[in-house]
Amino acid sequence: MATQYPYPGATTIGIRGRDSVVLAAEKRLTYGYFVVSKTVRKVFQITPKIGAACAGFVGDMQSLIMGAKAEVNLYRYTYGREPDVRTVAKVLSNYLFSSRFLPYLAETIVGGFDRDGGHVIVLDPLGSMIEDDYAVVGSGAEIAIGVIEADYRPDMGAEELRELAIKALKASAARDAASGNGIDLLLFKENGLELSQTLPL
Repeated sequence: MATQYPYPGATTIGIRGRDSVVLAAEKRLTYGYFVVSKTVRKVFQITPKIGAACAGFVGDMQSLIMGAKAEVNLYRYTYGREPDVRTVAKVLSNYLFSSRFLPYLAETIVGGFDRDGGHVIVLDPLGSMIEDDYAVVGSGAEIAIGVIEADYRPDMGAEELRELAIKALKASAARDAASGNGIDLLLFKENGLELSQTLPL
């Protein structure tokens, strides 16, 4: 009988509102039925106005984010300005697609602000990019997306988005054994990072 490969669980969220974008994830790292860590960070700031949130193997997440930060620094040096959200997402997409034969095992949500306003872009492990008002990836996605779809409105303010992200992660942690142990949250506004918060779950 074939044994299922133990893919790490997670719940990771990105939501766009009227004047803000929130990225959030819980802190538990599992491997099969074993909880490896209760303090893993899956949400990262890449530029003053853009961040990424990941689900999957932690080493792959960290490698992708380090590569993206290096490419962003080169972009700043070459063009003398900050990259757009779609540019950061495309950098990550290129890394993912170039490794498609030995893929990074990570799903990623890129969110933040640029000259065109707020954006949330979700990437699969092969680099496909889809922009939406909200996205959820990871083993707890089915639970969290139901909570978000029930309450989401495009005109939601920053505090409403923050509360919705926390509500969705709490619902996921209550039902998904691979999610839990706290919440990391980044809240971006037009002027940059407004809030970086770690909360109990």
